[in-house]
Amino acid sequence: MRVGAHLRQDENPIVTAEELGIDIFQMFVTDPQSWKKPQPHPHATEIRESPIDVVVHSSYQINVASLNNRLRMPSRKAVEEQAKAAAELGAIGLVVHGGHLKDGEDAAEGFANWRKLFERQEDKGGFGVPILIENTAGGDHAMARTLESIERLWDAVGDFGQAGFCLDTCHAWAGGEDLVGLVERIKAITGRIDLIHLNNSRDEFDSGRDRHANLESGQIDAEVLAELMKTADAPGVLETPGEGIATDLEYLRSH
Repeated sequence: MRVGAHLRQDENPIVTAEELGIDIFQMFVTDPQSWKKPQPHPHATEIRESPIDVVVHSSYQINVASLNNRLRMPSRKAVEEQAKAAAELGAIGLVVHGGHLKDGEDAAEGFANWRKLFERQEDKGGFGVPILIENTAGGDHAMARTLESIERLWDAVGDFGQAGFCLDTCHAWAGGEDLVGLVERIKAITGRIDLIHLNNSRDEFDSGRDRHANLESGQIDAEVLAELMKTADAPGVLETPGEGIATDLEYLRSH
């Protein structure tokens, strides 16, 4: 079982990963709140050559499902650019949120836009890394909040070899999905889970709020999270508050 954490941008990730004794780490390749193109990473050679796996999380404003050209087109470009940067680091994938639509918009068009993302990139030779679509916590018009929406999304993209899935436990809890047996229900739809974002939640079940907590201090039973991690048989990355990550790692290793 490979476990790790999301690491800050202003540090050498390999040094921090070795200090934590983790098997995998997650990182951004650009400012997650901007449309800036990724620049060569100063520690790229160390990251590529390290036995510690790396996964890249895309920037937050990306919404490839959007029906608004002014958002969808730069989102497609950002996915392409950040996937290229991830490939240059030897990453196992690029995590991209499922996105959402506005009131009154046809969900079918949003799922079709996800398919077009893969179709267009396939014509260019692919992304270079798998695109790991992440379930989201809230929003009535989210593309990947409920199992029903995930199934519709997977019907649109599941036949592309570079389409993968990232399961966020806080998002699932906030989205109203029971975590017990969730791995089996997800795999029945996607056939795979490529990455776990192992997070507890500060808020109650089905809150729609995305506020992460450390493993033993949130609303979710920590033992349920550990069991889900075992069942998923996929690498797990903590996105929990930084001051508690060492304790979270110790909890996972002991379980």
